[in-house]
Amino acid sequence: MKMYKKWVVAGLTMFSAVALAACSNSDNSDVKSGFKPSVKMAEYYDNTSSTTYNNGTLKVAEFNTSPFAGITSPTLQANAEDGDVYAPGSVGLFNTDAKNHIIDGGLANLKLDKKAMTATITINPKAKWSNGAKVTAKDVEYPYEIIAAPDTTSQQYSDDMTAIKGMAEFHAGKAKTISGITMPKGESGNEVVIHFSRFAPALKFGGNSIMWSGVEPYEYFKGVPISKLAASKQVRKDPIFAGPYKLAKQVTGESTSWVPNKYYYGKKAKIQHITIQVVNENNFISALKSKQYDFAISGGISTQYPQLKQLKDYKEVGTMGTSFGYLAFNLGHFDTKKQVNVMDKSSKMYNINLRKAMLYALDIGALRKKFNNGLAWYPNSLISPYYTDYYNSKSPRYTLDIKKAEKLLDDAGYKKKGKYRVQPNGKPLKIYFGAMSGTPASEAQDNYYVQQWRKIGLDVEFAGGRPMEMNKFYSILEQPKQNQMDVFEGGFSVNSEPTPTGIFGEGAAFNMGHFVTAKNTELLTNMNNAKSWDDKYRQKQFKEWQTYMQEQAAYVPTTMSLSWTPVNTRVKGYDARPTATEFWSSLQLTAKNPE
Repeated sequence: MKMYKKWVVAGLTMFSAVALAACSNSDNSDVKSGFKPSVKMAEYYDNTSSTTYNNGTLKVAEFNTSPFAGITSPTLQANAEDGDVYAPGSVGLFNTDAKNHIIDGGLANLKLDKKAMTATITINPKAKWSNGAKVTAKDVEYPYEIIAAPDTTSQQYSDDMTAIKGMAEFHAGKAKTISGITMPKGESGNEVVIHFSRFAPALKFGGNSIMWSGVEPYEYFKGVPISKLAASKQVRKDPIFAGPYKLAKQVTGESTSWVPNKYYYGKKAKIQHITIQVVNENNFISALKSKQYDFAISGGISTQYPQLKQLKDYKEVGTMGTSFGYLAFNLGHFDTKKQVNVMDKSSKMYNINLRKAMLYALDIGALRKKFNNGLAWYPNSLISPYYTDYYNSKSPRYTLDIKKAEKLLDDAGYKKKGKYRVQPNGKPLKIYFGAMSGTPASEAQDNYYVQQWRKIGLDVEFAGGRPMEMNKFYSILEQPKQNQMDVFEGGFSVNSEPTPTGIFGEGAAFNMGHFVTAKNTELLTNMNNAKSWDDKYRQKQFKEWQTYMQEQAAYVPTTMSLSWTPVNTRVKGYDARPTATEFWSSLQLTAKNPE
């Protein structure tokens, strides 16, 4: 899981939203209400020209208003922007099929033994790093040490990982090694065996929250303390990669440049040069009109979709997305000694009726309908419809109801005293809203939120006085305890396996609202317990969790979108399908410059 930049959703001017009708079973009604997308796209684009110009440069845009952080290690990355700009050098550990089942043929193969409760990982003998060193068993094991070290800066640790024997002890600092991960042929061998105390069905799928799906170059990192790894030259300045490309040059925060990795084990890259450039979101259309870029790895900007459709040299390619934007409430803190989130009953936003009232004050469906051009919608769940077996279409939404919002506040004791309401104890109530800076459109949405909350008598102000730059925003949220933001917006780029423990679990660093209940932990655990091998049981746990989270109003989804981008017509082989495990190696060019 990674955090990503906020969705661009609102328009350039404020508007008075109208009440939405209740969710209908009709697809047409849901589209009209902003509850479903209306646009369909091709998942693949291929210029059929027999001419190729692969000695040229593929020009890729990363649309964002902030610089990328510059962390190349996937285990240490927290923002999706870093994942984007270093993507040509990245490679997953396993290949997957159309249903996300792990299959043979990747950097490594996987063999699960349910009876022995083991996973055997066998590395492709041809797998090498971009410096020519072999990918070894230690390179598969070391990410677990980085993720679980007591003093790590990684945020990838999940409660689900405690299914690996010895993982919890290592994470707590009670063991120097992870006893459940063995290397039968030695650290320089090609085999790793992971021993589990619980054996979950999620292990069958790529991107699960139990078993890490990447490698890290142990010999190259060796000697750098894990606590200092994110700041090291091996990660920041001179990284190596095991994917189809190697880094040729970077301007930190601004751009990365790539050339083929001659040691890559898989399909050889055809295009000889790739550049990925951070581009301000406000320049989305102008950059494409001037033919500066071939596609956007960060995705398209839905508010500008009508203008994009007029550009004849670009085709839109996309699939159902799995990422989501959300509103969340600060409910506690992270206990660094016990490595768990804790809900504080004294927290300002602890009262569930206060949270619900703030949600009933918003017409999020109208925002999506009015400004997202059928590409994004107001979801009813933290799980995307992409996961057809696990998505709960019947979970409720919060739709605009000012009277209900006011009644909830009145009944909870938040009485008006002058212009604004006070706490049940009579003390003043001031709520700070954490938002990220972006386009005029996205900031208009933030202003709408504040306007509506004030409309129901809540004294709400932006944390810091205005929307913040993305990196500053997350530096505050990532603190174990912070009181600068009471309610905040954000987004998550999620794994291809839907178990959400890595975001919302008791021990999850990404659980920055610090929501923890016994029921939440129970439902998350049930998704991968012994009974969950019965998929009907597992589906029930997922669907019950989705409804529970909506009712608790601690994290509420506000946006899901198609995962899409404009692709210039000089590109061959652009494939957005989940089976495209050789995405970068399959791309070709048919002209010297974008057409």
